[in-house]
Amino acid sequence: MGPPFFGEMLCFLWYFKVVCRPDDFISSKIRRYGEGVGLYRSHLLGSPTIISCSPTTNKFIFQSPDLFPLHWPSPEIVGESSLVAVHGKQHLRLRNFVVNAINHPGALKRIAGTVQPRIVDSLRYWAEKGAIRASDETKKVTFENICKMFVGLDPGPLAEELDRCFVGLLEGVRAYPLDFPGTAFRHALQCRKKLNVMFRRELEEKKKKKKGEEVEDMEGDLMDGLMRMKDEEGKPLSDEEVLDNIISFVVAGYKSTALATMWALYHLAKSPHALHKLREENMALSKKNKGDFITTEDISQLKYTSKVVEETIRLANIAPVVFRVVTRDVDYHGYRLPKGWKVAVWIRSIHTDPKNFEDPLSFKPERWNEPLKPGTFQVFGGGVRICAGNMLVRIQLIIFLHHLALSYKWELINPDAKITYLPHPTPVDGAMMKFSKI
Repeated sequence: MGPPFFGEMLCFLWYFKVVCRPDDFISSKIRRYGEGVGLYRSHLLGSPTIISCSPTTNKFIFQSPDLFPLHWPSPEIVGESSLVAVHGKQHLRLRNFVVNAINHPGALKRIAGTVQPRIVDSLRYWAEKGAIRASDETKKVTFENICKMFVGLDPGPLAEELDRCFVGLLEGVRAYPLDFPGTAFRHALQCRKKLNVMFRRELEEKKKKKKGEEVEDMEGDLMDGLMRMKDEEGKPLSDEEVLDNIISFVVAGYKSTALATMWALYHLAKSPHALHKLREENMALSKKNKGDFITTEDISQLKYTSKVVEETIRLANIAPVVFRVVTRDVDYHGYRLPKGWKVAVWIRSIHTDPKNFEDPLSFKPERWNEPLKPGTFQVFGGGVRICAGNMLVRIQLIIFLHHLALSYKWELINPDAKITYLPHPTPVDGAMMKFSKI
């Protein structure tokens, strides 16, 4: 468990930040202690911790929310009444609201229409620039689309202020929860207060505009949808639930979607065969619909594009670890998981294990031609807390790849740039690339 206080954090930082070989952190434990059932004792982030890193054990933890409730991120950051923070019946009720608001066919159709103009405009702008830092540009277009989808905001001073606050909030999400001046966590709490004020103002404006109006359930943005929905007893969400969930959705979808888009550009630039097949499929669809924006029906036809998306998010491992906490002593296959300990569900190790994926660190969309081994794809978590917005991420990526493949070419300026893994996997140069029209 490492030395007192520091535990294994120095070892963790060595593998993730210094030598940049994150998979060796788990590999070193397997070499030293054997595989067993994929459970290891450690001490991370100031607490005794159980590391789980096998498909079966991870699945057991994901599917036992009463034994292993969510421990991170802090409810102060994402909101006490957000889907991330609540449990039991309250979580089930809230999840039904969210899934209906995001994944309803009408909502997905509206989302597909909302995101495309900004994606098309951004790609055109990138080509005009000639060279881009992909990590910055994908972040910008993702946030503009999120503002429009979630709160109906167009680019402007308010959206820019929201972006600054969310950047500060996201920096505190993975920071150690020390609430005193100068810490990332304190700054995140201050940003959260500003976001509450700005979103509450938008909520009140929407109430005034919608008063007395009859609006279809799936019209408007996500905030509109959450404001209108009622459960089986006719009870709507409270204002606090609406605000907490809008903010937590942005936290969940902003950085992850932007990074996944950047990694799609990165891997396709280094995979000419995959890019050729991607172009062929999307060119064929474009000729069929005469170049119009694609619909959700079109998206369902893009089989190879969907495989590129799945391979991108598998290999990106944007959230390599999720945290739970043990509510009571649990015996599992002869191992004791003590009450009060953290559980670090090491998702990355599932996706980079050669037993689960042949040549796991290579970008191979074709691997998705065959069914995966059960439990080996856990990008969106599992159980009742599987990411509610997983379809939203996939649709945005498919639409981006469609318009990208039709008209643009790009190449990495430094294809051998070192990768940094904290707080998220990113090339150190932000994936600088030349970008132009075909």
